[in-house]
This record gives sequence, structure tokens and C-alpha cells, in this order.
Amino acid sequence: MPKSIRFQKNGGPEVLQLEEVGVGDPGPGEARVLHKACGVNFLDIYQRSGLYKLPLPSGAGNEGSGVVEAVGAGVTHVKPGDRVAYAGGPIGAYCAARNMPADRLCILPEGLSFEQGAAMMLKGMTAQYLIRRTYRVQPGDTVLFHAAAGGVGLIACQWLKALGATVIGTAGSDMKCALAKAHGADYCINYRTEKFNERVKDITKGAGVPVVYDSVGKDTFMGSLECLRPLGMMVSFGSSSGLV
Repeated sequence: MPKSIRFQKNGGPEVLQLEEVGVGDPGPGEARVLHKACGVNFLDIYQRSGLYKLPLPSGAGNEGSGVVEAVGAGVTHVKPGDRVAYAGGPIGAYCAARNMPADRLCILPEGLSFEQGAAMMLKGMTAQYLIRRTYRVQPGDTVLFHAAAGGVGLIACQWLKALGATVIGTAGSDMKCALAKAHGADYCINYRTEKFNERVKDITKGAGVPVVYDSVGKDTFMGSLECLRPLGMMVSFGSSSGLV
């Protein structure tokens, strides 16, 4: 019987348990996926800890990739043998196999590995809604993106650079700053050794930036506000350092 990681109560990693869970045949509109990889995100930690409330007991994980084993009635866009990836639930990606709503599955191109497929979906969609929907970055914009060396940040840096933006990143070490620069950041501030808000003011000659993307939360929120130009937009989309 396939194994799945589940938790009965909220807490740290110690609440995660490996259990055998029956999968069965996919129902109408579903596909059974044999997992090859699953994505690990801060969202999973928020759900496990109880910061984001879930009915318990619960599975864990929101993102994965694998091979379609079977499909239910009405499913036409994927078939057995297809390589697929998905993100966005339902929760339960930390497992060997599962039935998924088939409309959540995307065909994984042969040029991408299962590991890449499981790692890119949630982060890529996050970058897309941030820089194309929340504040639509335009050529010539100067953007501050915190945690620029993280999964979302590395995708965002490349995308922002391709859009013609000037990218100011932050990260927690010189090595991470070098990684962000290698992926498109024009500047990267080590916020452990520099006051990023003062450095942003220097870079922009006091003008500030039209948008800040901040997934760090408590440690950066107030400084981020200081980096904005008049009527700029502060986008808070995470709290890795704690709640604001």
C-alpha cells in the first residue's frame, strides 16, 4: 500500500508521521499520479504548525511531479504514462501515489526533470502573480525583492531582468547575494551586514522604489516601507522571520 506523510496535530517536524494510505481507482475528473518528487515550501510549514488552519488529521505538501498511472471518466488532457507536475492542492503531496483533480496537472516537458517540475510550480506561479498581476512591473522600474536567493526570488530575478527592470535584491549572506546576482539582480544587499533601507535610498538617489516584494515579514516590513517612493506599493507575501 502506498505510503504518505500525515500529521494528527499541529507542531514541529516531529508531528509528521509515515503512514500507509489506500489510493484506489481515480474517480470522474481525477488522475492517479505515481510521484517521483515533491516540492517543499514555507507554506507546508505554516500549515503543519497551525499558522494556516487545516482540518486535522491532514496530509502534507502542495506540490509534486510524477507519472500518470490511470485516469477517471471524462479526463482527456492527460493519459497513463504522461509526465506531469502540479501545485496548489489539494494538500497531500508528501506521498508515493495519490488521486488528483486532473485539471490541476500540467504536462512536464521532457527537458525538465521531475525534481525541477516539483520545485518550479508554486514558486513560478508566485512570481507570476507578484510581478505581472499584483504590481505589473514595467521596463525601467527599480524593484526591491527580498530573499532574492530563495526559490521564488531566483525565478523573479530572471523574470524582472527580462522585463527590463533594475533589480535590487536582499539576502542573508554574501554567498546568497552572489547567487542572486548570477540570476539577474543588479544589486544585492546582505541585510545582516547592511541596513537595506539606507542602501536602497543610496541606490535610488533618495527616490525610493515603486514596489517592494517582501516574504520575510517581521524583520523587514518596516524597513521596506521606508524604501517606497510616494504612492509605492508594499507587497507582503510571506513571514519567514515571523508575523508582522
